[in-house]
Amino acid sequence: MRFSSILAVAAVLAIGAAKPHADWRPLDPQNTLVIDTSKGRIVVEMAPALAPKAVERVKRLAKEGVYDGLLFHRVIEGFVDQTGNPNNHDGGTSAYPDLPAEFSARVAADAVTTVVSRSDGIEGFVGSIPVAGVSVKEQGLGSDHRPRVWGAYCEGVAGMGRQAGIDTANSEIFFMRSPARRLDHDYAVWGRVVQGLDVVRAIKVGEPPADPDRMVRVRLAADLPPAERPRLEVTDTAGPAFQAAAARAKTRLGARFSVCDLQIAVRQP
Repeated sequence: MRFSSILAVAAVLAIGAAKPHADWRPLDPQNTLVIDTSKGRIVVEMAPALAPKAVERVKRLAKEGVYDGLLFHRVIEGFVDQTGNPNNHDGGTSAYPDLPAEFSARVAADAVTTVVSRSDGIEGFVGSIPVAGVSVKEQGLGSDHRPRVWGAYCEGVAGMGRQAGIDTANSEIFFMRSPARRLDHDYAVWGRVVQGLDVVRAIKVGEPPADPDRMVRVRLAADLPPAERPRLEVTDTAGPAFQAAAARAKTRLGARFSVCDLQIAVRQP
């Protein structure tokens, strides 16, 4: 056998032996927020690729204990749980300046797992975070061909609250009880609940609630002793099992399919 043929066979064997993409991946402690509430624990995977300044602010306020004890001061059934204002009312802010709007972001091409591509845009995931984005054709325009995406407000998505001005996000955060895609491209998405969506939905409703629930303690997983960190793995949206589930959902739902129809599973390894 000629040397070139040997190399070709070796290349084929190497490709065939390549490790398949895993169906599960561990959470990064540096980007995992652990919220112990009066109703139970909520674990959020944060999304610095989408809203780096918002994630930095949430981490800082958690580290400083600003979020500890704050009430869920505005909770609407079928919509959101709102909290994070130091005065426990709408309009409260931290001691830090307001943040610039982070409603969309350019991300690395391999950071996006596309589940549907239409002539007017895509939908998919960045990690566990559902996103929508510009079409493949539009992505090819200009000099920066990285996908432009924005968080899709599906259930469990975590957003930054703000006042009327687009550059007024500060400390307020909210969690989606149900999808509300009208918020897309209008509020910064900084994460998604990967464990505790039942807790999100159990928070007492009201504007404000008569007897509000609260965030008892909020910490970054990396700041917890290793033995106390949540040992969780989440669905890898690039893995074959998730891709197969997405294909089945698209077939079943047809034109009604949305990225919000896909769920992120979690397990303890």
